[in-house]
Amino acid sequence: MSLSLSQKAASLKPSATLAVGALAKEMKREGKPVIAFSQGEPDFVSPQSALDAGIDAINKGYTHYTPSNGIAELREAIAAYYKKHFGLEYSANDVVVGAGAKPVLYAAMVAILDPGDEVIVPTPAWVSYVEQIRLCGAKEVLVECSDTNNVPSIERIKAAVTPKTKCILLNSPNNPTGAVYDEATMKGIAQIALENDLIILNDEIYERLVYGDAKFTEIVTVCPEVKDRTININGMSKAFAMTGWRIGYAIGPSKYLKAIGSIQGHLTSNACSIAQYAALGALRGSDDTDVETMRKAFAKRRELVFSILDAIPGISYIKPDGAFYVLIDLKNFLGKEHGDTLLSDDAALCSDLLKSKYVAVTPGSAFFADGTLRIAYANSEEEIREGLRRFAEYISEIK
Repeated sequence: MSLSLSQKAASLKPSATLAVGALAKEMKREGKPVIAFSQGEPDFVSPQSALDAGIDAINKGYTHYTPSNGIAELREAIAAYYKKHFGLEYSANDVVVGAGAKPVLYAAMVAILDPGDEVIVPTPAWVSYVEQIRLCGAKEVLVECSDTNNVPSIERIKAAVTPKTKCILLNSPNNPTGAVYDEATMKGIAQIALENDLIILNDEIYERLVYGDAKFTEIVTVCPEVKDRTININGMSKAFAMTGWRIGYAIGPSKYLKAIGSIQGHLTSNACSIAQYAALGALRGSDDTDVETMRKAFAKRRELVFSILDAIPGISYIKPDGAFYVLIDLKNFLGKEHGDTLLSDDAALCSDLLKSKYVAVTPGSAFFADGTLRIAYANSEEEIREGLRRFAEYISEIK
């Protein structure tokens, strides 16, 4: 008994996206021609402004501990970013910088959740939300959105509220669907939070990656009354192509951010000092240039993905307006066979696709979207064309 794992560890499900990504990289190392659509990682090199600032920090010897909530210059730059893009006034004390958005999100949950609390989570949803909620001893309350164009129904959110509800967790643009919540939806959710005294945990890591006529809606901007109850989670990984630097942040009411900073201080001490200076360089030097260049490239890739998918018989999907994901419905193919393999569910199909065609995708069941798969189009156009050619070939071979 003394050698057993904790109940929390034993019940924890590994990250499906990281697992598929690791397998794909291992197969590549073995010389297999794998094309990976499994991880949300831009293929661009980080902006030159980030690289230069990181090298400069190394040369200046900025290799020591920093304040646990991040260097003051970076926190000030993040506050300025929110003023510039969303018209929101925050001070540097309202910002906590961490080693990626994922641990910052977890620290925020630890700061606000007690065992037995409930968190409303629109689904499909990113793989780590529910696991983090459960690690806090809280309970997820899932609100299905796949039949409402992947945007939450206000009536369903209302119906999900109970006396135990503590928080609503939002993610727009959404992973895995790419859905962008409109202003009316954000205002409706804000009103529910006000009426029921709920905290809003708002993951907007993809806020710069919106395409076509869609517009990103910042919930505090359109409903200032929720500013004192909204914790925004953001970071440098997606729009600034800085995944490996591991810089994320929370920005919101100081009473929550102080607690998040204290929790982080007992876990990681601080984010990497060099990475913090690189992030500062990116915010100062690439916000109006490299970010938009990459967004336009993703927009072009998005159209390419649509054109190829639309030509594959039996494939259906809801066209996403943001992020760099497409969630594909597999219902026409499950229960059938590919060669000698029974495609019993989405996980079986994704596994067989990787083994037979060397294309890595993520099963939708990892996102509470059974019977689907997610592709990330953060690859080069050449890889997208070849990877989806193989996918189309695979689909044609299903009997």
